[in-house]
Amino acid sequence: ALLSIRSLKGLLHRCYFKWQDRWMNSQYKSDYGKFRLTAGKFYGDAVRDKGLQTSENSKFYAISSRFKPFSNKGRSLVIQYTVKHEQKIDCGGGYIKIFSSNLDQKNMSGDSQYYIMFGPDICGSETKKVHVILNYKSKPHPMKKRIRCKVDGFTHLYTLILRPDQTYEVKIDNEIIESGNLEDDWNFLPPRKINDPTAKKPKDWDDVPQIDDPNDVKPEDWDEPEYILDTSAEKPEDWDNATNGEWQPPMIKNPLYRGEWKPRKIDNPNYKGVWPCPQIENPNYSPDFNIYSYENISIIGLDLWQVRAGTIFDNFLITDDEQYAEDFGDDTWGETKVMDDQGKDSPASDTVEDSHKQGYQIATVKERDKGWGIIGTHIRKCPKKWDCLFLKTGHLVTLAIRLPSVDPLRSPGEVSMVGKGSQST
Repeated sequence: ALLSIRSLKGLLHRCYFKWQDRWMNSQYKSDYGKFRLTAGKFYGDAVRDKGLQTSENSKFYAISSRFKPFSNKGRSLVIQYTVKHEQKIDCGGGYIKIFSSNLDQKNMSGDSQYYIMFGPDICGSETKKVHVILNYKSKPHPMKKRIRCKVDGFTHLYTLILRPDQTYEVKIDNEIIESGNLEDDWNFLPPRKINDPTAKKPKDWDDVPQIDDPNDVKPEDWDEPEYILDTSAEKPEDWDNATNGEWQPPMIKNPLYRGEWKPRKIDNPNYKGVWPCPQIENPNYSPDFNIYSYENISIIGLDLWQVRAGTIFDNFLITDDEQYAEDFGDDTWGETKVMDDQGKDSPASDTVEDSHKQGYQIATVKERDKGWGIIGTHIRKCPKKWDCLFLKTGHLVTLAIRLPSVDPLRSPGEVSMVGKGSQST
């Protein structure tokens, strides 16, 4: 497992460590699930891809690692890690939490106050989202936008960036999937403007979108009673009028009853829409330019529940350098992800013919000792901004590449990837 803390002075602390010495299990509960160090059932590199894997089904997990405290005030904060749900997870968390230095690690639990909760959460068909929950004034605030997480069994890189200008980015696999302003996308502060309480809607403002059709007439045969006498019923032979009173047939539902008649609706020709109440400055609003900032950031933790265990966490990184984080992701996750994918059937296509119909160009390559050989060139990952699909058949691997400019109807051809400035043939 790799935990890297790149300090604000640029010092990188990489720990390929005896992980039990670096991570502390919580003792808040006696039946927490256990983590183990493994690369899993399939991987790109048997050593580099080792991470912390949940190992017991239907368990809570709580483990954390401490590092030297720091503040991100005046600097970006980048939080990044990889997660692989190789067990086809049905319900469970894949997120991490960032804590202040005052966390009691031995008693860490779901009730422990955290600064940031970030990462995927999957449960059934409804919950497949990326949590971005930020603590502000001792209260957790979930993101208003909804971000869908990856749900396959491959390794994915998750990145959160908070900046001093109050902007943020969320990346998956080094690609931006959401961005914006902290104040706009979380309910940290009261709204800047509110409705003017002294304003009144004009009396002639019609905000009813539909009205009764004045030309619609109730049919003459509409009115029928809801219940009628059951004419097929017969008086019981042992009925005693003196005891039970005069016999009456029971009431039954009238099959001709259609309920209360209402005229059909038509569009209101006088409809003006929703009345726009005038806005005024909110007297309770006060800007805060330090929403992004946290003091004494010092602990990263995994505090989650999983029904089906098997998730692997790795390549944890906390830094203030956005470019370094991107490069770090490429050098870790990026270096092994393509070969990682070879351990499972491709989720994109099952045959070369199908992949071509999806707009891929096809190249046939041979497996070699040093990574993937493509027309005499070794590669270990799909180049940035290329959409690659590997289809393995025996000792051969068919590489399908889809570029933005590729015409799906174009005939398949070999693609040469020999570096910048090369041409396709």
